Amino acid sequence: MTTTDMTADQIHQLGLDEVKRIRGEMEVIKERDGFKGTLQEYFAYIRDSKDDAKFYYDNTDEGRQGYIDDATAAIENLKKELPNYFGILPKADLVVKRVEAFREQDGAPQHYYPGTPDGSRPGVYYAHLSDMKAMPKNELEVIAYHEGLPGHHMQISIAQELKGIPKFRTQAGSTAYVEGWALYTEALAKEMPNTYVTLGSDFGRLGSEMWRAIRLVVDTGMHHKKWSQQRAVDFFAQNSPAPLETIETEIRRYLVIPGQATAYKIGMIDIQRLRKMAEDTLGDEFDIKAFHDTVLGGGALPLDMLERQVKNWIEATKVE
Repeated sequence: MTTTDMTADQIHQLGLDEVKRIRGEMEVIKERDGFKGTLQEYFAYIRDSKDDAKFYYDNTDEGRQGYIDDATAAIENLKKELPNYFGILPKADLVVKRVEAFREQDGAPQHYYPGTPDGSRPGVYYAHLSDMKAMPKNELEVIAYHEGLPGHHMQISIAQELKGIPKFRTQAGSTAYVEGWALYTEALAKEMPNTYVTLGSDFGRLGSEMWRAIRLVVDTGMHHKKWSQQRAVDFFAQNSPAPLETIETEIRRYLVIPGQATAYKIGMIDIQRLRKMAEDTLGDEFDIKAFHDTVLGGGALPLDMLERQVKNWIEATKVE
């Protein structure tokens, strides 16, 4: 799933290290927010404040429209910055829509549906809005960036438009690459102006990253270190604001699809590593737009092939 040769022990330790790092960043936000309790108490404070407009939208048509409007505004703000970070931009536009009533489910995950390669139909970021109390405001931005721009919509749309490569490569997916890219862009968005401007939205970003870091620990814990299902649930709950029902569902997923959930964070970390390698090697010659175009310009590659592609670009840039 990760398309790497990392061992289960290495992935487990990486997860523990990442959980510790992210907890430290969460503690900083908790303190800046003036909360005096523990981090676990802060998780509960956010999770259980269902009637507080600071944390949740009203469970009404107005609340649902508010979510769509705010997600659209976040994406529109980010669109303005894309030319500063990407040389190649997708032809297809992106819109935010509520999932159709016949398939909407309370608390189901938001998702992306591709547009057309010629741009005649936009890509769609779909949100399940039947239960607004399952849609914390602090997660709105990070999910919009992950599912929309510069995440799945950017990567999948550009892949569909690629020329000069076999057709299957414009449609193929690799979890470590596709989800690694989307998770990388959650962090990339923080580098852009006017994103994650509230403590809540930045905490939501960290919560999303923590969720993927926890996966490294509990997946390898259960399948390699013989953890019980309950031990995995407990570790997840100690380190995430996610509701217990969500956590238990996630753990069941990891039980039946070993390794799949580890690919997200491994992919993110690898893309970040390749970027740092390029920055360190090229110095002032490093161009963030060219780097991103290189990462996206070959379709969804296994991570070892992506590294080869980035290294070839670095060498070509040095010659220039």
